[in-house]
Formats: sequence, structure tokens, C-alpha cells
Amino acid sequence: MYSVLMSMSTPERLIEATRELLWDRGYVGTSPKAVQQAAGAGQGSMYHHFAGKPDLALAAIRRTAEELGAEAEAVLGAEGPAYARIEAYLLREREVLRGCPVGRLTMDPEVLAHPELRAPVEEVLGRLRDRLAEVVREGLDRGELSGSLDPAETAATVVATVQGGYVLARAAGSRAPFDSAVRGLLALLAPRAASS
Repeated sequence: MYSVLMSMSTPERLIEATRELLWDRGYVGTSPKAVQQAAGAGQGSMYHHFAGKPDLALAAIRRTAEELGAEAEAVLGAEGPAYARIEAYLLREREVLRGCPVGRLTMDPEVLAHPELRAPVEEVLGRLRDRLAEVVREGLDRGELSGSLDPAETAATVVATVQGGYVLARAAGSRAPFDSAVRGLLALLAPRAASS
């Protein structure tokens, strides 16, 4: 990663280094010194481009949230039946043992206590639930899914399965609990998919 960072501008290196550190250490564990070392930037450069740790963290969290949203939209916005798009979202490649780079921030008391830092986290998870609910609604309208599904509740279940799966996998030191949770949810949804 270091060689990739060095080809970027200083502000970009600082943001990318902060993203990685937030993912691995959380907000509390991400010190300005660690960011500067990871980015190969001096203190003066950091404070020239960002007002301080909260300002830099906000830029990093926004970037991570945008990336997460774009990755989800790439599969949820694709052509195909609703079940297939939900399945693609659940089965997409993830670094399961690292956890969700956005979801992990919800465990950080300083992020939760800072409304500006919490806002992008809330927004992206809200947009994800809304987008999943739209996909479920499309499936219901097309007769692909059972009319007994509630779009908002199903969307919340999908997000909770992914986020909870990360927690279970990290606790076990294995991705097996994540994969098991995803398979279980897909099995619950599959019988409701109309056969073609």
C-alpha cells in the first residue's frame, strides 16, 4: 500500500492512510502521528490541508461511505431479478475478518458522540437500507418475491445479517459464521422467489 500512497498527492495520502487506520484501529486508536507516518507526510503538511484530526477523519469517513455505497449500488442496481441482486450483494467479495469499514465506526464512542463524524455513517447505512427496500419492492411488484415480505423489514434484515456476520466472524477468527449467516438468510428468502 505504501508505494500506491506515495504516488498520490499529500491530501490524498492523508485521507487514504486515515481510512486504513480507522478501519484497523478505530477513531480513538488513530493518532495524527500514526496518520502522518502511514502517509509519509509531516505534521505541517497535515495541518496545512486539514484543520485537525476530526476534519481529516470526516474526509476519510465520507470517502469510505461513498465507496461502500457505490459498491452496493453496483450489484443492487444491476439488471436481473430482485433475489439475484440481493444474493449478489450478500455474496460479493469482502474482507470479512477486518469487518465493515463503516459499520465498525458505530462501535467507536467518539464517532457516535461527534454528530459530524456520525452523519456519513448513518447516511450510508440508511441509503443502503432504502436501496435494498427498493429492490425488494421491485421483486414484489414483478411477482418475483412473496407478497408477505415487508420491503423495509427485509432490507433491515439484510443489513443486520451482514453487520452481525462481521461481528460473529471477527469473534471466531474465521469467516465461517459470516458465510453461515448469509447462507441462512438466502435460504429464508429463496423459497419466496418465484420459480421461472
